[in-house]
Amino acid sequence: MGRPKEFDEHDALMKAMHLFWVHGYKATSIQDLVDGMGIGRGSLYGTFGGKRSLFMRALRHYDREREEHLAQLAEEMEPRKALLATFEGVVDSVLTNGGRDGCFLVNTALELAAHDAEIASVVASAFADSEGFFRMMIERGQASSAIPRDVDAPATARALLTLLLGLFVLSRSRPETVLLRSVVQQADALIHGAN
Repeated sequence: MGRPKEFDEHDALMKAMHLFWVHGYKATSIQDLVDGMGIGRGSLYGTFGGKRSLFMRALRHYDREREEHLAQLAEEMEPRKALLATFEGVVDSVLTNGGRDGCFLVNTALELAAHDAEIASVVASAFADSEGFFRMMIERGQASSAIPRDVDAPATARALLTLLLGLFVLSRSRPETVLLRSVVQQADALIHGAN
């Protein structure tokens, strides 16, 4: 029978996720993980199976948190506000809290997705889910007359996803108030349609 764990597995995973999120997969060494998670190498390999499997667990955990956040917005806000909250949350994080880490999924897409089919699949699924959230909110808004019926829900959802991904990239490279706010304004204009 093995020794009981002397660390909180969830806490260790959150610390690893933060390291990968901020520094990327390639720039995060096993020693960085051991130091940052506060666990030994044996515990890292024994519990998480190594750097890549730890990264995949962290990425999937982040994705579940993203799903839960969108579900909460959909449940608690009217559709137009829920749509814009996804953008405003990014801007507020940057301008109020100085958060320049971007999105773990977007960072991963830029670093690894082109060279790793499994990671590309996780990222693509997450982006498709976010696009689906935008489409659902547009359609709900149209059903309640909060969003004009002439807004093409599928095309606008794709455009909103593109704007959101661009916003995450800009938040890391050009965290300028006017620039970031203009992306939110463009998202708002898209859901207002031709009127």
